[in-house]
Formats: sequence, C-alpha cells, structure tokens
Amino acid sequence: MIRHIVFFTAEAGEIERVRAGLSLLTGNPHASILEIGTNVKSDQLGNEVDLVVYGEFEDAAALAAYKAHPVYQASIDIVRPIREIRMAADFDSESAVKAPLPLP
Repeated sequence: MIRHIVFFTAEAGEIERVRAGLSLLTGNPHASILEIGTNVKSDQLGNEVDLVVYGEFEDAAALAAYKAHPVYQASIDIVRPIREIRMAADFDSESAVKAPLPLP
C-alpha cells in the first residue's frame, strides 16, 4: 500500500477556497482512502501547515491513475494559483519502519 500525504499552506483569506478545491479529490475513484484534513495546530514546534491531503492506494499504479484522473487536474487548476506551500511525500507501507531500530 502506498500512503500519499500532502501539506498545504494558504493565506488566511484563501484557506476555505483551497479546502474546497482539494475536496474535489474525494471524487477520484483510484484512492482506497482519501481525506482532506484541517490542521488543528496543536504542535508546539510548528503550525505552518493549514490543510492535509491523506490518501491510501493499493499500489504505485493506483497512485499514478489517481494523478492522471481529470478530477486531479481540476483540483490543481483551482488550488495551485491560491496556495502558498505544497509539500508531498509518498511511502510504501509494507517497507515502513514499524518498530524501533537499533542505532548504528
């Protein structure tokens, strides 16, 4: 399983519009799970992120199909001009560390 996490920041006056643009992604059929969350900003070290996209995909092909779907481009067309920062990461859950590792 591929986990896809994207962080967004936006000017205060644009956050709701960015959220609405990102919400289009929930109509993309290639994700097993797709959620748009609002950062509750409870981290004492950093609260710059406003919105988070979290998705789970069966494999890399499903993630690629998600990114090729017209809904993905429609969301980009709305969000890109009004967001400030976008930072994304994808990782394979099967190879993720799930227990403490010995220190080298």
